[in-house]
Amino acid sequence: MTVQGAERTVLGRAADIMAAFNDGRQVLSLGDLCERTRLPKSTLHRLADQLCGVGWIERDPGGYRVGLRMFELGNLAATGSRLQEAALPHLQALSARTGMAAQLGVLDRAEVVYLERVTAGPLRLPTRRGGRKPAHCTALGKALSAFDDDAVDGVLDAPMPRRTERTITDPLQLRSELQQVRELGVAFDRGEGYEGLGCVAVPVHDGDRVVAAVSVTGPLGQLRWAALAEAVQGTAAAVRNANRRVGVPGQRRTQPSLCQ
Repeated sequence: MTVQGAERTVLGRAADIMAAFNDGRQVLSLGDLCERTRLPKSTLHRLADQLCGVGWIERDPGGYRVGLRMFELGNLAATGSRLQEAALPHLQALSARTGMAAQLGVLDRAEVVYLERVTAGPLRLPTRRGGRKPAHCTALGKALSAFDDDAVDGVLDAPMPRRTERTITDPLQLRSELQQVRELGVAFDRGEGYEGLGCVAVPVHDGDRVVAAVSVTGPLGQLRWAALAEAVQGTAAAVRNANRRVGVPGQRRTQPSLCQ
């Protein structure tokens, strides 16, 4: 859970603490933080007090939670993302058309970072805006990494934990899957990340680079794969055109009704 490559300075340790709040759990006990950061309890307690003082985390009856100051800063970052702003109306249209959740993600090393998410109806997803998921078991991750050899190597070299019985954990099999994504221009997740959920994703290109990917997610039994792939391809093209109109340079961070 620690920040890769961060020196064990005060700043690096503080970053480790903040990175511990990345799996959707809103409250972590001191013991949870110790386990996730591997910091001595005395050091962790002192740094937690300092982070509380600046509003990065807050005390809770069950331990600690992310503070309002981080929420404010995070929203400033999200609001400042012209790519996100360009994509939002098209994601809303895709979600309304399919009755499913539409998402926009980027690749950071071997993880997908969710820039935006639009849901429809009662569907609830285990993802959130600003959250992260491993690239190997998500359609977004496959679409984001398949078109860049360095990104492919980064995903294959990273741990590939099994999330469901359908998760691809063999590097050779995943490499073959990513080659198919490159050939087809569409990535699929057939219950590999979460039981009962499927996903279709398409990359958003800026010239010869992939700067983001768009996906639609819903219950496996309601997915019409070909129709959804066509819809997501149209949305990715619309996001690409909107992105160009607002003049976003596009940066890739490397490891450097269609329902039944």
